Amino acid sequence: MTHLSDCPVLVAESNRIGYLTLNRPASLNTLTLPMVCALQRQLEAWAADPTILAVVLRGAGGKAFCAGGDMRALYDSFRAEDGRYLSFFEKEYALDHYLHCYPKPVLALMDGFVLGGGMGLVQGSLLRVISERTRVGMPEVGIGYFPDVGSSYFLSRLPDALGLYLGVTGVHLSPADALYAGLADWYLPSEGFAELERSLDTLSWDVHPRQAIGNLLASFGKRHLAGGELKNLHPAIETHFSLPDIPTIRASLLAEHRPEYRAWAEETVRLLDSRSPLSLCVTLELLQRGRHLSLNDCFALELHLDRQWFAQGDIIEGVRALLVDKDKSPRWNPPTLCEVRPEQVQAFFADFRPGEERVGWGM
Repeated sequence: MTHLSDCPVLVAESNRIGYLTLNRPASLNTLTLPMVCALQRQLEAWAADPTILAVVLRGAGGKAFCAGGDMRALYDSFRAEDGRYLSFFEKEYALDHYLHCYPKPVLALMDGFVLGGGMGLVQGSLLRVISERTRVGMPEVGIGYFPDVGSSYFLSRLPDALGLYLGVTGVHLSPADALYAGLADWYLPSEGFAELERSLDTLSWDVHPRQAIGNLLASFGKRHLAGGELKNLHPAIETHFSLPDIPTIRASLLAEHRPEYRAWAEETVRLLDSRSPLSLCVTLELLQRGRHLSLNDCFALELHLDRQWFAQGDIIEGVRALLVDKDKSPRWNPPTLCEVRPEQVQAFFADFRPGEERVGWGM
C-alpha cells in the first residue's frame, strides 16, 4: 500500500488554488522522470478546470524547493543505454516551457536550495518568492554539464553580463542577490510562508487572480534586500564576462588591477580552473546564442546539446567524480582550457536550425 507521504508529488486544492508539492525531501526534492510526468499531467488538468484560478509550487522538508534533476539516475540510465536520460530531458524541458506559457498564475515558493531543474520550474512561474534560506543557481558546469532548463533564455536576458557570469561560474546567489538579478520577485522570511498559505486560503477573488495574489504578496513581502554582493560586483562582471570567449575572460580576470575587485577576480579564476574546460566554453557559446533565440528555440538548442553531451561531453566523468566514486578528482577531456579548440565547441551547435523543432509534450 502506498502512503500519501510516499508520493513524490503531492496534489491538493484549497480555495480555488491547486498546490503541487515536490516530496523527496531526503533527496532535496530532486526531479525524476515520474515526477516530471506527474507535474505535467496535473498542470494540464488544472489549466482546463475553471474552478482552479491559480497554482502554487512548493517543496517539502524546508531544505530545498528543488536541487535539480536526479543526476545519478541519469548517469545510470546512460550507462544502461536505456534511453531514459534523454526522455527525462525531453519531458522536463516540455514541462518548463509549459510553465512559461501557463494560462493561470503560478506562485513558486522558493524555500531552501533552488538549483538546476528547480530553477527551470520557478523561472517559468509568474511569481517567485524566496526566504532567507534560499540559494539559487545553475551549477551545472561543476559536474561537466551546461546550464539547461531554459537558462539559455532566462540567464541570457539578465542585465548586461550577469547571466553569462552566473552560468559560466555556477555560483549560488543569496536572497538579496537573487532579487537584484531578477531571478526572484519577493522576499518573505521562512516563518512567514505558512501565514502566506493561510492567507491564500481566505483570499477573495474579486479581482483578477494575478492581481489578487500580487496584492497579497505586497502586504507580506519585500522586493529588495540589503546586503548582497552582486550589485557592487556588477561593474567588474560586465568588464570581464562581456568578453567573447573563456580564455579572454580568464586573462582579463588575472589582469584585474582595481583593489576592490582583485580578491573576487582571483577567486573567480580559481573557480573557472576547477570546472570542465569544455563545459565552460560550450556554456558561454550557448548563452551568447540564447540572447537571440526564442523561448522555444532556447529549449530546442539545449535538447540538441543533450543528445550529444552524454557521449561527447564531460557530464559522465563529472557525475562519476562527484556522485558515484566521490573522489572529487574529475579527469576532464580536454584537461586544460588551452586544449579546447574553437571548432570543437562549434561542432556541438553546427546542425542546429532555429525554428525546426518544437519543444512540447508528446513531441
